[in-house]
Amino acid sequence: MNFRDTMLAEYKEILKTYINDQTEQALYMSQKFSRKSIEFKISPEEMISLHKTSIMELEPELPESLLLSLDILLEVMMSYGLAYREHQSLRTIQRELINEIEVAASMQQTLLGTQIPRVDSMDIGAISVPAKQMSGDYYHFVSHENGSISVAIADIIGKGIPAALCMSMIKYSMDSMPDDSQAPGDVLERLNRVVEQNVDPTMFITMFSGLYNPETHVFSYSSAGHEPGFFYHAETGVFDELQAKGLLLGVDKKAKYNEYERKVEVGDVILLMSDGVTECRTEEGFLEVDTLIGYIEKYIHLGAQDIADKVYKELEYLQDFQLRDDFTLIILKRTA
Repeated sequence: MNFRDTMLAEYKEILKTYINDQTEQALYMSQKFSRKSIEFKISPEEMISLHKTSIMELEPELPESLLLSLDILLEVMMSYGLAYREHQSLRTIQRELINEIEVAASMQQTLLGTQIPRVDSMDIGAISVPAKQMSGDYYHFVSHENGSISVAIADIIGKGIPAALCMSMIKYSMDSMPDDSQAPGDVLERLNRVVEQNVDPTMFITMFSGLYNPETHVFSYSSAGHEPGFFYHAETGVFDELQAKGLLLGVDKKAKYNEYERKVEVGDVILLMSDGVTECRTEEGFLEVDTLIGYIEKYIHLGAQDIADKVYKELEYLQDFQLRDDFTLIILKRTA
């Protein structure tokens, strides 16, 4: 007896039992048969064929119209079966992709991880939350031998695995820089050449690079088309934008990046961010800059990490806990 004959005999016995008794046991047997059919990949049209053959043998006096209706059902289920098998194939591919993305996201967190440095005169906090599994944002700290602290925040115009790979290249390039290459403008010029030579022309990167000198308390910075940050003056309670002009990385390998400076007094706060912060979207539209500053000002008296966490929670709530873009916020607050 071949496999089909075995399945036919089993199904006919289940059908016969239910027609005669209508018991729960018969229904249970049918459920087991269903699971077995799925296991052996019995198609829907094959199930209809089994049913028709079984019922014809059990009830030979059935009206011809009923048998013809089963023929129509068989034709319908043939198309359904093809679509169902295609759906199952796509689900398998989808599961494989999801697994690969989960692995890539885990690798990204490991590869792009950075330690927040400890500085006697500066309290530093940071938060970075991807809108999806893979983030297009990146931030990085470097502690130099002379005590200075470099900070960088970048945003790739593009998402997913290609963006993550690009970010890994940026991190490797930054880690490979000699310690005497601290000037923000110099950092961006070096990275710009790397990006221009190694990244697809359709992918661009914005970046803000800064350097804090704890001896002079001067913060110097340059920007490659990145979202401007804010500078909070503790004495006056005023927020200024950290405006800096510069071409996106990867556009022109000969691009130069100007440097700017701010004197940081006790209580002053430097806020660096990605456009997922400034372009926070609600049902009413984009968040106004004054509204964003209001949220920051609400928590400006707290420690740096608390400011970052509280502002994130406020903006997450505004978006119904569904980020529409990657969110990265870095806080540097002078304490002494």
